[in-house]
Amino acid sequence: MRATVIHAPHDIRVEEVPDPAIQQPTDVVLRVLRACICGSDLWAYRGESARQPGQRIGHEFLGVVEEAGSEVTGFQPGDLVVAPFVWSDGTCDFCSEGLQTSCPQGGFWGSVGYDGGQGEAVRVPFADGTLVKLPAEAVSDDRLLTALLALCDVMGTGHHAAIGAGVTRGSTVAVVGDGAVGLCGVLAAKRLGAERIIALGRHQARTDIAKTFGATDVVAERGDAAVAAVREFTGGQGAHAVIEAVGTEQSMRTAVEITRDGGAIGYVGVPHGSGTGLDLSVMFDRNIALRGGVAPVRAYIPELLPDVLDGTIDPSPVFDLSVGLDGVPAGYRAMDERTALKVLIKP
Repeated sequence: MRATVIHAPHDIRVEEVPDPAIQQPTDVVLRVLRACICGSDLWAYRGESARQPGQRIGHEFLGVVEEAGSEVTGFQPGDLVVAPFVWSDGTCDFCSEGLQTSCPQGGFWGSVGYDGGQGEAVRVPFADGTLVKLPAEAVSDDRLLTALLALCDVMGTGHHAAIGAGVTRGSTVAVVGDGAVGLCGVLAAKRLGAERIIALGRHQARTDIAKTFGATDVVAERGDAAVAAVREFTGGQGAHAVIEAVGTEQSMRTAVEITRDGGAIGYVGVPHGSGTGLDLSVMFDRNIALRGGVAPVRAYIPELLPDVLDGTIDPSPVFDLSVGLDGVPAGYRAMDERTALKVLIKP
């Protein structure tokens, strides 16, 4: 089959690789119908996170089960399924507590020795604990398939941030970051009943999506100017709930400074840079809570899936460029150069 591999920074290739096969009785082999490029993939692309030459890449995909191992009970060939961005056994203490990202037997797609999502097929370990079945009729609805793909990562991650930030009905929310996760954070906050949603972002195409998703205000400034603008919008108090979806020192510092006393920050931006931007004494004095981390999206898919299926939420606009497998290297360049928000792959 053909799959995306990374050889070195800025060296993404689509190559022939061995076809996946059942290795354990709990596996399935899945034919990929939709995949995508994640902003976090760019850290490997830029050389800021290590990869071995020839390692697979990609962790968001949905598709059709081609073959199921002898101990798989929940799926059979022909089932349309969506995969969260980690696999998990579904039986350990962490999985039963809804923290599948800490499953001792779990792992990330594209890890050394495992398939990545940006290819024609994937071997899925622990299929019963990992995959979620989708309605068969969705396979013929291109827009719906695209919206369902967001459940692999960005929609569940935005929801995780909103939950961590304590978004409630009637609350004021600020979202730091105008990438796909930040935009899905806007959508999640709206779904949870936020009354006012302030989106921080400088790219009009992205903030236009934020408005479509429910943002009531947009702040294009950065740093101190952004803090001043949010404070002005909120009568000097700041937001009850702040979603941090970038992961830099500056973004976290901004998040702290725009949080209302007694409020909370839900952080899901992958941390990178030399510092955290956190001053615990400030957070202590102002009673600011910090919750978040790697989103256990497998726990959220059953909750979010019905709302995607009935159109209550539609995250599909975050995908603004579509490519085939041959176009994946160009898709990475487009996201790296910020000419694309999130690239959809149709193998």
